Amino acid sequence: MISKKCCNNAKLLCRLRPSINKGETKHEGILSVALMAELTPTPNRFWSPKVASEVELEVDEEGKISPQDAAVKTTSPTNVHKILAEFAATYILIFTGCGSIIVDVLHNISIVGIAIVWGLVVMVLVYTVGHISGAHFNPAVTIAFAVSRKFPWRQVPIYIGTQIVASLLATITLHVLYNKQVDLDKIVNGFSEPTTALEAIVWEFILAFILMFVICGVATDHRAVNDLSGVAVGGAILLNVIVAGKVTGASMNPARSIAPAVVSSNYKNLWVYIVAPILGATAGSLVYGAMQVPQPDKSEDTTMPA
Repeated sequence: MISKKCCNNAKLLCRLRPSINKGETKHEGILSVALMAELTPTPNRFWSPKVASEVELEVDEEGKISPQDAAVKTTSPTNVHKILAEFAATYILIFTGCGSIIVDVLHNISIVGIAIVWGLVVMVLVYTVGHISGAHFNPAVTIAFAVSRKFPWRQVPIYIGTQIVASLLATITLHVLYNKQVDLDKIVNGFSEPTTALEAIVWEFILAFILMFVICGVATDHRAVNDLSGVAVGGAILLNVIVAGKVTGASMNPARSIAPAVVSSNYKNLWVYIVAPILGATAGSLVYGAMQVPQPDKSEDTTMPA
């Protein structure tokens, strides 16, 4: 516990540390002494991801924080900011990820190389725009968050539309750049014998389940180490692609599957890559939610640890 003398009339400047979706934001002191402060939510007021947000907290003589009385200055991302971030990041994801498949056709970088590209680009993008849009990039993730009440339903159509349009634009860009070198069908998700449609559904369901389970673990749990969220999510995608990339293409993302199918006019088994990831991601979110420990009432202890 910090001494009464140290805390008297002191102010603690904290910078909010946003996670990759709408969970409560962690924050840490940026004084020379490592101080951690826990904000106490008030009715109808929750601390959510902010952009370049700073909170000035009054510390009383007992070392307790009263956020209701603190001078709070925050700047939240608008819907325009979120859509632009989601659009740009999804475009980069599809352009880079599907581009790696084309590079594999031309230069044989192997399934491991493709998996590394997908994992790395997701990791980079989570850290780049996670604090703005939540870093969904995937209709299945958006729907899963909405079903588990971690994302507002009213924003679901906007997010999904943005993700699909960005994926289409990225696919068209690849088509223009590689039109004379590689058939666009190479980046269309699909499976062939001996894999059946049922097996493909199971594969994509499991892959999406794993992905969403990991996302929930690092993004929605108050006990999570959010600094590693990008590494964890990118790692999950990397492993999934290595395991199932040669079986179903390891889509996990309806927008990633829809865009190449539309641009190449190849809709064979597209429904598998729409239905299975949505069901799998939703299941992953609900299962993690069922085992998640409720966040303790912060009002019970708002003192700063020494």
